[in-house]
Amino acid sequence: MNVESITVALRPRTAWEAVELGTALTRRHAGAIWRPWLVQSVGVLAVLHLLGWALQAMWLVPLLMWWLKPVFDRIPLYVLSRAVFGSVPGTGETLRAQWHWGLRWMPAYLTWRRLSPVRALNLPVDLLEGGNAASARQRRRALVGPAYGVATLTTLLCLHFELALYLGFNFLAVLFIPAEQLAETAHTLWEAMLQPPTWLDVVQNLLTWLAITLVSPFYVGAGFGLYLNRRTEIEGWDIEVALRRLAARLARTGAAVVLVLACLAPLQWAHAQDTPGPARAPAPVETRDADDDAGAKEAPPTLPPVFGTLADDAALREGVERAMADPSVTPKRTVQRWKRIDREEEDEAELDTGPLQRFSRAMGKALGLLGEIGLWVVLAAVALLLTLTARHWWPWLQGATRRERRPDAEAVQAALPEHAPLPDDVPGAVRALWQDGRRRDALALLYRASVESMAARARVDLVPGATEATCLRAARRLPDAADRDAFETVVRTWQYAAYADRWPDTPHVEAMLDRIAARFGWGHRAPPPVEASA
Repeated sequence: MNVESITVALRPRTAWEAVELGTALTRRHAGAIWRPWLVQSVGVLAVLHLLGWALQAMWLVPLLMWWLKPVFDRIPLYVLSRAVFGSVPGTGETLRAQWHWGLRWMPAYLTWRRLSPVRALNLPVDLLEGGNAASARQRRRALVGPAYGVATLTTLLCLHFELALYLGFNFLAVLFIPAEQLAETAHTLWEAMLQPPTWLDVVQNLLTWLAITLVSPFYVGAGFGLYLNRRTEIEGWDIEVALRRLAARLARTGAAVVLVLACLAPLQWAHAQDTPGPARAPAPVETRDADDDAGAKEAPPTLPPVFGTLADDAALREGVERAMADPSVTPKRTVQRWKRIDREEEDEAELDTGPLQRFSRAMGKALGLLGEIGLWVVLAAVALLLTLTARHWWPWLQGATRRERRPDAEAVQAALPEHAPLPDDVPGAVRALWQDGRRRDALALLYRASVESMAARARVDLVPGATEATCLRAARRLPDAADRDAFETVVRTWQYAAYADRWPDTPHVEAMLDRIAARFGWGHRAPPPVEASA
């Protein structure tokens, strides 16, 4: 397996991100997967229909098609395992590989592993890595362990998708039935289901095959994505790929450096030959004997000539001892656990092992077991009684534990009506709300007034419930950049306060209010004139 040629950006992902990666690979190589899938599955479906017609048991066809899914799952796994390393197999190559690739594992996947909830994750381990049964069992245990829950949920999701597609295809036919004929058609279908004709069995089998064909490759791709992610986590494929690419770059640059040094080497040698150097005397050869070794052992210390006289500082030693005794430097922890004292074996050894003693001990154990069972029965009866009478005592318990709200909390949380008309003096109303401690209402009023003014000036119509992002995109039509900046400041301040609970201070609010009021011409607005009716 050449990890350098992998076409997927390897990095540690969460399990659900790995599932999404596998489905994305299936969509990218959809043609290479579904072409051989259709050729093989259509042939098998035709043979099963002939067998079912001969045995007068057409109901066996969808059951056998569903049971043979592991055989068909080899096709998307074969394509994805090659395509992820840059070699997408053709339809003929994939079909030829199905005669021998992974067949030795099919008896297990068609018998005791057929209903495994993690089949999509086990298939790559067995079919791609091979090995004997013991090594494959260890690899499955190592790779599947942390991803077992996500793999099981993926299996359940794909089963629900197949069921939804099958039911959807059936109910789709109902849309083409006129309303006045629904009752007659329903009666006819009910009679046909009691004694289904051959054409109806064939249609139902085709719908089952179509649901399996649409969902199963994505299921196998999700398992393959989990498999790649687990191997990346365990074996560090992303680090290996990065190191190999770095080594390749260094090899390319290293060859150029070696070439330059090879060109400069003759110049350096010629310069060294032309420059005379001082004559050096041969270094004396040192000889040592036993006396020298004895003298070396008694040699004086070498630290004082370099650092001078070293003073023995008692305060320094005490400080070092205190530092080493610090729990953060040498942490220690005392752990206490409860341990059951079981002296049953010692008591049995001390007591007489006669028949009467053995009978009394057996009766004591039986009575203890009956007492334990009785306690569990009482506990279950109490739980059942509480459940049956919950409608009487649960409201009382809620009323007793409900906390009273403070008046100021009610005033702070009392929001302005969403569709109420804007006040004539928007800056004054915003300042009044802010001074009363109703910060959220003040910023909400400022944001709503800014949106209405922006929409009027930019001549855009915003849909009800437009988000902040929609308003910012609409504000791009404002001709003046200063207007756009002022409006964006109001929107960002409202987002930080409403969603991140990051409230601005009063000077910031005053500056922002003065700026937006000057840009949009706010102030004390006179009430609109009343039109005289004719």
